[in-house]
Amino acid sequence: MSGSEPSIAELQAEYRQLLQRLEANEREFRRLGRAVWRVQEDERRRLARELHDGLGQNLTALKHRLAQVAGELGPGQEALRARMETAIALCSTSLEDTRQMSRLLRPPILDDLGLEPALRWLARSVGESSGLAVVVEVGDLPPLGGEAQTLLFRIAQEALNNAARHARAQSVLLRLVAQKAELQLQVIDDGIGFEPAQARGGGLGGMRERIRLHGGRLELRSAPGQGTRIRAVVPLGEA
Repeated sequence: MSGSEPSIAELQAEYRQLLQRLEANEREFRRLGRAVWRVQEDERRRLARELHDGLGQNLTALKHRLAQVAGELGPGQEALRARMETAIALCSTSLEDTRQMSRLLRPPILDDLGLEPALRWLARSVGESSGLAVVVEVGDLPPLGGEAQTLLFRIAQEALNNAARHARAQSVLLRLVAQKAELQLQVIDDGIGFEPAQARGGGLGGMRERIRLHGGRLELRSAPGQGTRIRAVVPLGEA
């Protein structure tokens, strides 16, 4: 071996330095990705509050004012009263749509009561709108930070919406447990299933990327005619 060639010890040192740089870059990428995600959630929270407290309250006031005017109409004004009632009904529909949009952007129950009540509310909402029978099982959980609760809620939300829209399922099981040093969120449906190789993008891709930013992983099992099982695993140290 000539004197200009690096020794094995030098190559090992360079290799360790390269690994350290790669690990540092990965940590920085995850930190930046999580920061972007937090900003998005903060914006969702702000928009939800503005919809509820601003537009929602204005629609409520307008509905009440229309009802007052309708109540002041006298005999012989049935046609006008009918138009007022139509306007009141439109206000009611718009108010409910606004409230629903606010809850979907950022449900207040998640911030006020925590993850388990938010998951049970989500299951009821999806079940009522789609006809799915959604069963929720939540084990004993350690205290979780707000970011971890938001992550798990968004994963459950995307998985349940996928089951309602695409799976043609009749029932779904949503289970959240803490096992060993991990949190495991499972969403299992009895729908038509699909080939996992054909589902690389879309909502599943977004779920997988979000979990990776928290050091976790997303596991998907499905086959045509055999339903779908999604399991999100997050290290408790990240939660």
